[in-house]
Amino acid sequence: MLSSTEVHEKQNKKESFNAEAASLLVKNLTATFASGKTRSYEWRASQLKALTKLLSDAHEQQIVDALYSDLSKPPLETVAYEIAMLKNSCKGALKELKRWMTSEKVKTSISTFPSTAEIVSEPLGVVLIISAWNYPFLLSLEPIIGAIAAGNAVVLKPSEVAPATSSLLAKLLGEYLDNSCIRVVEGAVDETSALLQQKWDKIFYTGNGRVARIVMAAAAKHLTPVVLELGGKSPAVVDSNIDLKVATRRIIAGKWCCNNGQACISPDYIITTKDYAPKLVDALKTELEKFYGKNPLESKDLSRIVNSNHFGRLTKLLDDEKLSGKIVFGGEKDESKLMISPTILLDVPRNSLMMREEIFGPLLPIITVDKLEESFDVINSGTKPLAAYLFTTNNKLKEQFVMNISAGGLVINDTALHLAINTLPFGGVGESGIGAYHGKFSFDAFSHKKAVLYRSFFGDAAIRYPPYTNTKMRLLKALIGGGLLGIIRALFGLS
Repeated sequence: MLSSTEVHEKQNKKESFNAEAASLLVKNLTATFASGKTRSYEWRASQLKALTKLLSDAHEQQIVDALYSDLSKPPLETVAYEIAMLKNSCKGALKELKRWMTSEKVKTSISTFPSTAEIVSEPLGVVLIISAWNYPFLLSLEPIIGAIAAGNAVVLKPSEVAPATSSLLAKLLGEYLDNSCIRVVEGAVDETSALLQQKWDKIFYTGNGRVARIVMAAAAKHLTPVVLELGGKSPAVVDSNIDLKVATRRIIAGKWCCNNGQACISPDYIITTKDYAPKLVDALKTELEKFYGKNPLESKDLSRIVNSNHFGRLTKLLDDEKLSGKIVFGGEKDESKLMISPTILLDVPRNSLMMREEIFGPLLPIITVDKLEESFDVINSGTKPLAAYLFTTNNKLKEQFVMNISAGGLVINDTALHLAINTLPFGGVGESGIGAYHGKFSFDAFSHKKAVLYRSFFGDAAIRYPPYTNTKMRLLKALIGGGLLGIIRALFGLS
């Protein structure tokens, strides 16, 4: 397994990928798509089966090693949250593919009688997928599964911030998938810019809002539709009438057991009441010590911070003078290892830097309110998050939370698990994203729903054609209105 430095050196030796090369790539893939090769059930199924083989036990250690090189990600997290989830997605897509591809019969109205109608799912064409570094296998291949199932040609641009995984993806996809239809382009800003200059039939981007605006601006030049999978400040609201031990474990699982907080759906901050906050802090401390020991910087079960830039960004958040004295647990750092321990901060000011941007790391601020219902105003005063969590046994509070909180997804009494349910759409709203995927939602994201109406030459109605008369107008008005009584009244001149 190549180290991150060796992968960078290897990439630097490669021939540069510029706008001309990108244009030729799109041209070749467009020609292949136009040939109809990707449209058949057989091709789609063969590529999904090839992806399943790519994810087999034969390559598991390679994938684990790559993610460990890029993130020091614990093997369990790689196997469970990347490889196993992708296998499940491939299995589900293969099982449902014929049903997804089957056209949907829909009703027609009396105004087009006699007729039949259907909705046909057709592939969009040649699509670009730009993936993220934090779950580099999952966030690269999950959208590819949908794009293949829908019958598209695909270009994947993996994140250069996870170079070992990027290199492995290029190698494995080159070996297992049909390279006339599915390609990988490695590189950084220059390569991504070259790709974004091209005309695509859809762009699927996972990452942050700053780059998303660049992607969307590039797409707008060609009126290219986009899916943007972003993030935001995902809150966890904690009531006092709960099983505190279970709740704290589940908060920890969604925060630090998910790439040490470097996940788009990790709880970004907690809201609880002033009275309950001390109990919650004590419970979090107890469980964190059980999980990671007295010296979490030495734990093998925590990912490191991805690189020095992100380490510096997180350090800057902690060094904000408004947070002086707010750390109640953790706060240890080891820059040489790019490690920051699980850190809890209490009564963090809402105007602090930490509360103005997505944390995306192992820092967890707690905001306190007098009454838990006040948490709704706190959440809704900011941008809409990708996820929001509530821990309570109060059914009325659950209903209020679901009705009043706008987020990409909600989970009651747990964190992050909605990501694993393929019958639920996964995506953001507002600044946390555009569009959704997973399961059939992935298929739909890369499909055009084509409306088709079938008519025979029988039943041609003269009332459609000139010369127009008042009688024709009455009949057409009644026909389009769809009421049988209205048609009868029109025929007798009663309306």
